[in-house]
Amino acid sequence: MKFAAGLKYSKEHEWVRVEGNRAVIGITDFAQDSLGDIVFVELPSVGDSLEADDTFGVVESVKTASDLYAPVSGKVVEVNEALADAPEMVNQDPYGQGWMIIVEMSDETQLDNLLDVEQYQKMVEEA
Repeated sequence: MKFAAGLKYSKEHEWVRVEGNRAVIGITDFAQDSLGDIVFVELPSVGDSLEADDTFGVVESVKTASDLYAPVSGKVVEVNEALADAPEMVNQDPYGQGWMIIVEMSDETQLDNLLDVEQYQKMVEEA
């Protein structure tokens, strides 16, 4: 199980990499491992507005389907279109090529509500 340092994590197993006022968002290695082989990813459109904790998409695996939750509020400025043809990238590289969306944050203080890597790792180990 990989826990990437320098990222923020939600309790719903999304990660956030902050780049200026933008948040790159994906699901964690724990989440993709728990889901199994991912076969489909439904993501929002560029220009959509998200509120923190709202669902922004769905990940389907051979085992189940799982909603995706926005860890921060903002406007979707980029979507990883490559996942439509290669959803397995989420399994192969969840913190890299498996990223899902980039959001221009409307309230950066929401980052304070997320977990750091040590807190997230502890949460997963205690689950």
